[in-house]
Formats: sequence, structure tokens, C-alpha cells
Amino acid sequence: MPFYQIVAADSRAPRDGKFLEIVGHYQPTAKPHAVTLKKDRVSYWMQTGAQPTDTVRSLIRSTGLLYELRLRSLGRSEADITAEMDKWQEKQAERRQKRLAVKTRRRQAKKAAEGKAAGAEA
Repeated sequence: MPFYQIVAADSRAPRDGKFLEIVGHYQPTAKPHAVTLKKDRVSYWMQTGAQPTDTVRSLIRSTGLLYELRLRSLGRSEADITAEMDKWQEKQAERRQKRLAVKTRRRQAKKAAEGKAAGAEA
């Protein structure tokens, strides 16, 4: 089963070489995929100039940490950040529900089309 570590590494180090710190894990086969991050360490490395890869940036974005860091950089208060993150999480839950509904409709339509094709052959 694939299981990946998210690490902070020096750009001069080889791809599979020495790294500075493990900041999280990613398990793509879990439903939904599992991402665990040490938020304080990720924010530390991002503030010190670390540049995440495209894949890691999308994982950080999916957890909401990127949005939270953006709010902090804009100088928002903790109460504002908490309220914005609650809104963000609700919006993400709605998006998941919509995607699930679309997938369900597609599966049902596919099964219906297969049933009609099987009925026409008989």
C-alpha cells in the first residue's frame, strides 16, 4: 500500500537523500485520502522560505492550511481566522457532497445504459 512522507528538504540534497524534517504523511489509497500534517512545522518552513512541490502544495491546500497561512499573513485576528476557517470547512463539505451526488448519478446512468444494452441484445 502506498504511504508517503512529506518532508522538508534542502534543495541541494538528492531527491531520495537527506532531509531536514518529516512534517506529515499522505496515504492516497484511503477513502477519502488521508493527509496528516504538523501544522506548526509546515507553517514554520513556509515562513522561512520553503517552496513546496506542486503535489505537496495541493495536499496543503486540501487541508486548509494554505488558506490559514494566507489569512495570518494578511494580519487577521485569531477570531477572524477561526470564523473564516469554519466557513471554509463548511464550503468544502458542501463540495464533497455535490461531487458524491454527481458520481452517484453517473453510476446510476451507466448501470441503466448497460441494462438497456443487455436487454436489447436479448
